[in-house]
Amino acid sequence: MRALIAAAVLVAAGAGALSVSAGVDAAGVGAAGKPKPAPAPPQIAGCPVFPAANPWNQRVDRLPVATNSATLIRSIGLTAAVHPDFGSGTYDGAPIGIPYTVVGASQPRVKVRFDYASESDRGPYPVPPHAPIEGGARSSGDRHVLVVDRGACKLYELFDAHPLAGGRAWQAGSGAIFDLRTNALRPRGWTSADAAGLPILPGLARYDEVAAGAIRHALRFTAPRTRSAFIPPARHEASGDASPSLPPMGLRVRLKSSVDIRGLPRQARVVAQALKTYGMLLADNGSPWYVGGAPDRHWDNDALHALGRLRGGDFEAVDPNPQRATQPRVRRQPKPQWNRRQPSRFHAPAPGVTR
Repeated sequence: MRALIAAAVLVAAGAGALSVSAGVDAAGVGAAGKPKPAPAPPQIAGCPVFPAANPWNQRVDRLPVATNSATLIRSIGLTAAVHPDFGSGTYDGAPIGIPYTVVGASQPRVKVRFDYASESDRGPYPVPPHAPIEGGARSSGDRHVLVVDRGACKLYELFDAHPLAGGRAWQAGSGAIFDLRTNALRPRGWTSADAAGLPILPGLARYDEVAAGAIRHALRFTAPRTRSAFIPPARHEASGDASPSLPPMGLRVRLKSSVDIRGLPRQARVVAQALKTYGMLLADNGSPWYVGGAPDRHWDNDALHALGRLRGGDFEAVDPNPQRATQPRVRRQPKPQWNRRQPSRFHAPAPGVTR
């Protein structure tokens, strides 16, 4: 049921492998032609967060700029500020960001009833009765629940998750299961717990990575309006607008190399460097340039807020070319829940954006 990602390159819909500029290619060969060892992929609880060759873990700092980059960036917001949608402390009584929890093999599996069962993995899911919910137990937002099974190295993700019978079962909008040791994608046209059909966890900024000095993977971000199209590794669209000026789900952007980030506080600087090296994947509809991350009491909210010095015009879209985005075989109108976002500690939602 699941298609495989090409081993060491990002793949455009209907296109072959991308070439990258002469410095470093997707296989890790330097300008002198000497093979470079593949970097170890990010890890959580002893599990890889997908293989090193996975698109989430691929550098994009040497990929060519997409020919329609300026148009796409303008549609997301040239002057809109980057906003870290994560931090320390609480907002409305809930941690700031998308939380995740790690369980072992002994965690009981429970049934999950889905609103969109035809595009959800049946499970059962090893969700603890009191698993952390994005926005908190009373949230009216996206209510994501993310669980890593460290024994099987599998990732379980739910959207709009609500515990039933004290957590002995759950109700959710949709759900997806990912094997963290493989490059398997969702079936074509399927959603996940994210609008783009992507996993959420690999796109979150985590404090432990920043404390270690580097984030070695792409981050997820949102845009207020998207196109009814997607680029692999995305598998799903969430729009009724086919305008080519709008970004498709799965669009990869990066912070321009010319942007000076030396004056940023350390936590913000590590995040900004990741935006240059690994970029971001468009994963959902929401406020412009909202970057995903996991809550942690060690985040310095003032330091993270300095990322707001970066504006949309500081980014560029990279190939694969968004104009060759995959059009789903069956067009559906956007599902309202994909646009629900949590209010931010630092910024009010952009005008006209439902959060």
